[in-house]
Amino acid sequence: MRNVELPAGVIEYDVTGSGPAVVLLHGLLMDHTVWDRVLPLLPKEFTYVRPVLPLGSHRRPMKDGADLTLPGQVRLVADFLDALDLEDVTLVHADWGGSLFLTAHGLDRRVARTIILPCEAFDNFPPGLPGKTLGVAMRIPGGFRIAARQLRIARLRRLPVMLGLMARRPLPDDLVRRWTQPLITDPRIQRDLIAYCRDPFDKPELVRNTEALRRFTGEALVLWSPDNRVMPAEHGRRLAELLPAGRYAEVPGAYVLSMLDEPGAVAREMGRFLTTSGTHND
Repeated sequence: MRNVELPAGVIEYDVTGSGPAVVLLHGLLMDHTVWDRVLPLLPKEFTYVRPVLPLGSHRRPMKDGADLTLPGQVRLVADFLDALDLEDVTLVHADWGGSLFLTAHGLDRRVARTIILPCEAFDNFPPGLPGKTLGVAMRIPGGFRIAARQLRIARLRRLPVMLGLMARRPLPDDLVRRWTQPLITDPRIQRDLIAYCRDPFDKPELVRNTEALRRFTGEALVLWSPDNRVMPAEHGRRLAELLPAGRYAEVPGAYVLSMLDEPGAVAREMGRFLTTSGTHND
């Protein structure tokens, strides 16, 4: 793993390959390893960059007082692209929807194309039963650590209020242990996650910020999983219709974490987009 210093703190990231940059993001209580099954199946002629965002599974706590609210996290993604001096990026969104708001905040100048897997959008922040569980955990002293320990028990994490609606296929113990270790062992990681989750979500503003994608003119692929019950199926088609150069495709049989449920299908659709869009021809 490599490190880069941002105003908010040090971000770890992984880099694989060479060629045009594809930046793969992740959701809360996950890290870059959510892409491990897809990465070997993607076209080789690209550079794949996987940052570990401060969303609860990061190992480097952020600076005291860092802005880790939703707008602050959006700025952090832009700062990351700036710090690595990445140009003509294909940005891949998954689960966490904050990165969709780069356009609304005028921070998308380095993003040329985008791929949107099932993620928060419009007023679906925090999403579904898993989002409600996070809200409950936040209000209990040490609640996030308790939830992290429960996620380590396979029969519990399969419950709908935990990860049962996020992945159709059971998640490996070692993967979940990796994701939960920082939160269990370092109180500063819980501090960072609370800083994000305590930010009030203004539903009308969230909708406006999502709809600002009308101003994003780069090519876009919305790769949705219509069978998931956390990110509404209609949101996928709505996003594709918003984007001026948007196209829509589906991954049947997968839940939110389609890259874990159906890595082959996700890699095929992403690979087709990457090799036929402007990224490949620049």
